[in-house]
Amino acid sequence: MRTRLHAIASRLLDIVVASAVLVLGSPLWLAIAVLIRVTSPGPALFRRTVVGKDGWHFTYYKFRSMVVADDSHHREWLREFVTRDAAYRDGRFKVVGDPRVTPVGRVLRRLSLDEVPQLLNVLRGDMSIVGPRPPIAEEYALYDDRCRLRLAVKPGITGLYQVTARSRVPFSQMLAIDLDYIERRSIRLDVAIMLRTIAVMVSGRGAA
Repeated sequence: MRTRLHAIASRLLDIVVASAVLVLGSPLWLAIAVLIRVTSPGPALFRRTVVGKDGWHFTYYKFRSMVVADDSHHREWLREFVTRDAAYRDGRFKVVGDPRVTPVGRVLRRLSLDEVPQLLNVLRGDMSIVGPRPPIAEEYALYDDRCRLRLAVKPGITGLYQVTARSRVPFSQMLAIDLDYIERRSIRLDVAIMLRTIAVMVSGRGAA
C-alpha cells in the first residue's frame, strides 16, 4: 500500500514540477538550443536509447554538450566501470574532462542544464525526476541480478547518488546508494533530493 501511494504521489509531483520548469524556463531553454546550434555543428538535442524500469527501453533527450563523434571511448569506460569497478578519474578513461565536450556543453554540464530536456521523458512517464540514472543498453547487458535491482523503479534525472557522490565513487558504491534510495524512497526524501539538487547544480560538484 505504501509503495502504491508513493507511486501516485510521485507521479503527481513529477507532472507539476516538470511542467512548471519547462514552461517557466522556456525562454532559457530556447536560448540554449539556439546557442548550441550556432556554436557547434549538429542538432540541439541529443537522443539516446536507454533502459528504464523493469528493462523497458526508451529514448531520452539531453541538450547536446559534445561534438558529434564516435563514443566508443565512453563505452569502453562503461565496461570497465561496471565490470572492474573502475574509478572516474582512472588515467585511461577520461570521462572527466572529455575533449569532445564543447565550450557551451562544458557550462551546461557544470550546471546540469544539459539534463533539462529529460523533463519531457518525465511527462511521458518514462522517467521520474528522482531515481537511479538509466543505463544504456550496453551497460545494462553487463548487469547481474543485483545490479538490475537499480531498475525496480523508474530512472530519474537526479537522485541520491547525484547529490551525494556524483562522479566520485566506483560502480559498486553507486549501486549501493541507488539500492539504499529504493529501499527508503518516500515523497519527503524525493523533495529533499530535489532541493539538494539545486545546490549541486549551482556548485557544479561532480560535473564531468
